[in-house]
This record gives sequence, C-alpha cells and structure tokens, in this order.
Amino acid sequence: MLKPYSKDILLPQEERLAIQYRKSELQIGIPKEIRLQEKRICLTPDAVGTLVAHGHKIIIESGAGEGANFSDQDYAEVGARITYDTEEVFKSHIVLKVEPPDMKEVAFLEPESLVISALQIKTQRKGLIEKLLEKKITGIAYEFLRDEQGSFPIVRAQSEIAGTASMLIAAELLTKPLVGKNLLLGNISGVPPASVVILGAGTVGEFAAKTALGLGAAVKVFDNSVTRLRRLKTLLSNQVYTSTINPNVILDALQRADVVVGAIRGKSRTPIIITEPMIQMMQEGSVFIDVSIDRGGVSETSEVTTHSDPIVVKHGVVHYGVPNIPARYARTASLSLSNIFLRYILDIGEKGGIDDAARFNRGLRNGIYIYKGILTNKSVGDWFGLNFKDINLFFI
Repeated sequence: MLKPYSKDILLPQEERLAIQYRKSELQIGIPKEIRLQEKRICLTPDAVGTLVAHGHKIIIESGAGEGANFSDQDYAEVGARITYDTEEVFKSHIVLKVEPPDMKEVAFLEPESLVISALQIKTQRKGLIEKLLEKKITGIAYEFLRDEQGSFPIVRAQSEIAGTASMLIAAELLTKPLVGKNLLLGNISGVPPASVVILGAGTVGEFAAKTALGLGAAVKVFDNSVTRLRRLKTLLSNQVYTSTINPNVILDALQRADVVVGAIRGKSRTPIIITEPMIQMMQEGSVFIDVSIDRGGVSETSEVTTHSDPIVVKHGVVHYGVPNIPARYARTASLSLSNIFLRYILDIGEKGGIDDAARFNRGLRNGIYIYKGILTNKSVGDWFGLNFKDINLFFI
C-alpha cells in the first residue's frame, strides 16, 4: 500500500480500466423453414419475450412456429412482429434459421448481415458459399459452436433427441402390422428381454442405450474407441455389453438382435459396418434404425427415407433411414435449440454486436465460417477448394 506523500505516490501508476461494452439493439429475423418436413424453429415464444425485454426487435414470418405448435399469436403476445413478407424477414441485421439458407434465400439477404444456421457442408454447393462471400455476409454454423467445456452444445442436444427417439421409433416399428415382429421393446416377468444392438458409443449411442435399458431391453454396444466404451459402461453402471468392432462378433449379435441402431460418424462418410449378407442373416421383422444415414449410413442396405414414408423392407428387415430425426419431435427439438441460441444472442447484444462478442467468446468465434465476406473455416475451405484465413487473425 502506498503511503500518503511518499516518493512512490509521485511516480506514474498503472490505471485499471473496466471494459465497458456498448449494448446494441438487434433486429432478428426468423423465416419459415422451407426444406421438406423441417418443422423446428430456433426461438420459442419465451425466448423471444426475453429478447424483446432486453430491447431487441424480432420479426417472424407467419407460420414459422406452427410445426412445433407455436402459433403466430404466441409470438405476437410477447412482442414479436409477424409478417407475411419473406423478403422482409431476410432484410434483418441478423437472420436466424434451422436449415442452411438456399440460393433464393441468400438473394434476399442484405449485404454485411449476420446469418446463424446449420451449414451441413457435405450437402452444400460451392456456388452458395461464393454468393455469401460476395455479399460480405458473416455466417455462423451452429454445429461449430462450442460451449465453456469445449463441446458442441447444439450437436449434442440434437444427438440426445436422435438417440432417445431411435428407441421410441423402433418400439413402434416392431409392432407395425405385416412387417414387424409384434414384439414389445422391453422386458416383463418370465419373458426374455428384447435384444438391442447399437453401433457407436457417442452421444446418440449413449442415449439410445439409456432409453433401451429404461424399457428393459438387453443392450450391446460396439465401437472402436475403448475410451468411449469404458465411459459408457461407467455412465450406465455396467449394465451393457460392450465390444470393439469385430465382424464375427457383430454378425453373431445381429443374428440375435430385435433392434439395431447405426450411430457411427466418420470424418467424411460413415464407414460401412454391416454388409448385405449380414442383413440377410438377421431375423425377419427385426428393425434397423440408421441414424448415420445423413453421412451415407452404416450398412450396404441403408437407404434415405422421409418422415412421410420412413421405412423400406429389405431381406425381411425393416429399415428406417430418415436423416433428420429431431424434426419428428419438433417442439422438443425447438425448445432445446432455443435454450442454447438465446444465450449466444443475448451475448451478442450485450457486447454491442458480433465483433466484440466473438472477440471475447472463443466458443462463438469457433462457429464463424465466413467473417464479413472472408472465408475463415479450414474445413469449408478444404471441402470447396477455397482460400481461407484463420478467424483468430481478426481478433488479436
């Protein structure tokens, strides 16, 4: 402590300045999703009410929340403005949507605006990325967003839904007339439990196993990561059989299985684990849910299907190959998305915009793949053969 009138007090001293952010009023547009059977919405009425209370303006296209059972009136009552004009929504400073924008939607965007959505680079065309660059858009892919622990919160949340849903769907298909085994997915006294095989010990596999065990099924999980298998056994109190991926062991498990879930994700395409001869040796009426279908699927017999026509039967096995399972449970999925998006958007508003928000929030910065018309994500650059710059260079 410096003494009054001492020599030290006369010397220049460091001054500690508090960082002050200039809050900004955000204008956020939420369009109605146009991709087939996409019913989710990024913000619930409660989240919109919170943002309005913080001084932000929300414009929602009429009918955007209907698929998740949120009406226009629900949003209007909490302060959102409802419009029938799609272009007006895309003129907002921030556009928030579930699916990636298509070329028509990109044409509606104002130059230098901020778009927060999925990216799904494996399904995109180079021309769309180039158009975003041309309009100097800042793009945030929510599958790249990280939280304080370094995990991907939105990817995990939707994977939890897909894992849980896979067992609920399997339970329905086992009793489907003419194709199912008319078997209860569970266990009752004196009757052997249904047998469930899960390929992959990630988040989808974890929640599929939890749900199956909760119903009373006997569960086997396969993965090439011993670490993930060990973690799963610890989480589930050693109630599951686990094994690395060995073709002979898997074949034996498939022959006894009532339900099989494919939940393996590769770096690009999902590796083929199940061959067609293996499918031929499965019991007639058994169910195969391929959650990995969005990356090609884990079986040679996997086929992409839709929510309206979800199954195909091959060699007597009921195949379910819908790539967007969370959209089937649109309200739950929307609530989950909204909980996560709200925190990021409030942070952007509190920091005065995306620039300072990304500067001090590394997880948010990780989600940026285009920054003011400059490609900043290596994965996107490598996939499309485009030059990129490290996002961290803009926030030194």
